[in-house]
Amino acid sequence: MKKNNMVAMILAGGRGSRLFDLTKKVAKPAVHFGGKYRIIDFALSNCANSHISTVGVLVQYESILLSSYSARSSTWGLDSNGGGVYVLSPREKDETGLGLYNGTADAIYQNLDFLDQEDADYVLILSGDHIYKMDYEKMLKAHIEANAEATIAVIEVPKKEASRFGIMNTDKNDRIIEFEEKPKEPKSNLASMGVYIFSYKTLRKYLKEDAKNTDSAHDFGKNLIPAYIRDNLKLQAYRFKGYWKDVGTIDSLWEANMDLLKSNSGLDLFDPEWKIYTDDASATPQCIGSKAKIDSAFITQGAIVNGEVKQSVIFSGAEIQETAKVTDSVIMNNVVVGKGAKLTRCLVADDVKIPDGMVLGKKNSSDILLVSKALLAKAGESHE
Repeated sequence: MKKNNMVAMILAGGRGSRLFDLTKKVAKPAVHFGGKYRIIDFALSNCANSHISTVGVLVQYESILLSSYSARSSTWGLDSNGGGVYVLSPREKDETGLGLYNGTADAIYQNLDFLDQEDADYVLILSGDHIYKMDYEKMLKAHIEANAEATIAVIEVPKKEASRFGIMNTDKNDRIIEFEEKPKEPKSNLASMGVYIFSYKTLRKYLKEDAKNTDSAHDFGKNLIPAYIRDNLKLQAYRFKGYWKDVGTIDSLWEANMDLLKSNSGLDLFDPEWKIYTDDASATPQCIGSKAKIDSAFITQGAIVNGEVKQSVIFSGAEIQETAKVTDSVIMNNVVVGKGAKLTRCLVADDVKIPDGMVLGKKNSSDILLVSKALLAKAGESHE
């Protein structure tokens, strides 16, 4: 058994219904981001950069693409030293029959045999739908030094926004004494990032107890963490100072893409010391036409730009045709923006073709317009 062996478990089975058409046929962690990446690349790359060799990816909703993508261990350098990426889906068992993952805690409970097999000392539990770069080795060191049974990563958020998050209330030594799920009147601004390290022996015991409780939602935030606090186990907060964003809505996904254009956002994809790995072997070269006008844009290889792009992110395979104008927008993979079309504050889904001359979005709108094939079809403008 490896000393201080930590196994990562990425919860990637959520549907992501608040991303609407983007997740109708694709699991949320597999949604594209930042031109050539997928959202799950961040959790997987963080594991690789943190020298974690064994990673389980727990899939459920629309799992075929995500499973085949995640299983390419070599993409993230996780295929050495006996480790790798293991795709873990709900499966039929003799004692329980065929079932689904019924909550985040239940998903881990159903894979206790995997954790036993890997001789886990510690279990790192991650969400597969967050954009951030984090060294989990440092967090594990803090967990061990604090002699904690669980350590939860937290980030300070504006107090007025704290009611949107799970809030951890701590004492002066950052020991967690109370957890509040989206409180109306939060007592602190320490938001849970959905990044947990558990000492496995204790976690295993609590997961087995929780599985027997028919009144439990089998959820870490609602059940496991409160049980640890109730039993006076030591839960430690780990304060994270870098960039982090939950991209569970159209607006937040758009915002995270826009952050790529800001030099001070903390989201640096060009850092050679902490690479974000992805599978983009098929990408073609970037092409910027002679009539193109570009002002503050993040344009990925494989994109073709002959029109005007301002304060926007252009994904691989997208084409901005002559006289088209794209402003404050995210143009996803293989989108074609026709001649003379004008897009403002839009997020355009994969493979959409914007007809010539079409105008979409408004400069002063408080919401981001999701442009999908369904939207164009509903408007009678589908050009599939």
